[in-house]
Amino acid sequence: MSRNWFCVAASFVLTVLTGLPSFGEGAGEYVISDRRPADLQASATVSEHEESEIQARAVTFRSCEDACETNVCDPCLSDAPLELMSRTESGFKIGGWAQAGYNTKSDGRFNNVPNALNIHQAYLYAEKAADGQNGLDWGFRMDLIYGVDGADAQAFGSNPGNWDFQNGFDHGIYSWALPQVYAELAAGDLSVKLGHFYTLIGYEVVTAPDNFFFTHAFTMYNSEPFTHTGALASYAASDNVTLYGGWTLGWDTGFDAYRGGSNFLGGFGYTLTDDIAMTYITCFGDLGWRGEGYNHSLVFDVTLTDKLQYVFQTDFVSTNTDVGYNDVGINQYLFYTLNDRWKLGGRAEWWKRDGESLWEVTAGVNWLPHPNLVVRPEVKYNEGDALLSLGLPENSVIFAIDAVLTF
Repeated sequence: MSRNWFCVAASFVLTVLTGLPSFGEGAGEYVISDRRPADLQASATVSEHEESEIQARAVTFRSCEDACETNVCDPCLSDAPLELMSRTESGFKIGGWAQAGYNTKSDGRFNNVPNALNIHQAYLYAEKAADGQNGLDWGFRMDLIYGVDGADAQAFGSNPGNWDFQNGFDHGIYSWALPQVYAELAAGDLSVKLGHFYTLIGYEVVTAPDNFFFTHAFTMYNSEPFTHTGALASYAASDNVTLYGGWTLGWDTGFDAYRGGSNFLGGFGYTLTDDIAMTYITCFGDLGWRGEGYNHSLVFDVTLTDKLQYVFQTDFVSTNTDVGYNDVGINQYLFYTLNDRWKLGGRAEWWKRDGESLWEVTAGVNWLPHPNLVVRPEVKYNEGDALLSLGLPENSVIFAIDAVLTF
C-alpha cells in the first residue's frame, strides 16, 4: 500500500472513530492556509470537536506530503525509520541491516568479489544501553554478521581456531563473524566496556550504515585495527572533552593474545567550536599480529555550512614486523547535503608504506528513497606503485553500487 493511500485510510479511520461529521458538514469548518504557491496548496477541510482538547481533523489532500504539512496524517509526520525493536524504557534494543552490493573490480578493501551481486552484510545486534546518569547501571552489546564482509570482521589477529577466526565460520566467499560481544558498566560520566568491541581508531568503520561510501579507504583497511578484546573506559570530562583509555590484547583479537599482544588503547575527543571537533586515538605496545610499535589516528570534523561538511584524517603506524614498518595516510572528505533524500560526497587519499605510495579519489552519491533505505553509487580511481605491493593493478577505475536496508 503506498504512503498516499495509507494516509487517506488513516484520516478516514480517524474520522469514523471520533464520530465527526462527514466532509462538508457542521458549522466549525474552515480551510487551513498554506504558505506554498496557490497552485500547490492542498485543499484541507477541518472539523472541530468542541469537547476535546485535541482537535480531530478530517482533511482531503492530493498527496501524503500535503497531509503532513497540515499535521493531519500522523504516519507521515515523523518520517522516522522502522525498527525491529525500538529501545525500551530500560534501554533494550534489537536492530540490524542488510547490505547488498556490486563492484566492477576488486581493490582488496572488503569489496574483493567483483562482477557479482553479493550480500556484504546481513547484520543483527542486540543491546542494552548503560545509562549512568542516575547512578550505577549496566549494559551489553552483541553483534552478528554474515556475508562477504564476514571474514574482514572476524578476529583474524587471533590464533587460528579461536573465537570466530578459522573456526568453522567460513562458507566459501561468505563468512560469519562476532565482531562485538561486551558488557558495559556506567556511573555518572564514566563508562567501561569489557569484552570484544570495535576500535575507536579512524574515521571509516566496518558497519555499513555508518559510512558514506560503499568502498573503503586504503588507510582504513591497511593501517587500522577493526576490533579489540580488553577493557576500554570513556569519561566525559566536560561538555567539550571526552577521554578514552584502556588495555587490549593487540589488534583484531577475539579473547586471545596472538604472540603476547598487549597494548594501550586511548585518546580524547575535543570539541573546539560549535563547528569543529577533533579526535585523537592511539595504540602502543605489543599490537599482536602487527608487532610491537605505535599507531595513531587524528580526525578533524568541520561543519563549513548547514549543507557542507569537511573531514580531515591522518594516520601513522610504526612497527617492527615485515607486515609494514611504517604507514602514513592522509584522507580528506567533502560532503554536500542537497536535501533530505540526496547527498553528494568525495574522498581523496594519499597512503604510503615503506617508501611506496598510492593515491585514490572517490566520488559518490547517497540517495535515501525511504528513511530505512540508502542507495550508494560511486566511482573510485586508484593509482600508485604501492598497489602492486598489495597485489593489485597499478591503476584502476572501479564502479560500485550498494543498497543498505536498516531495521
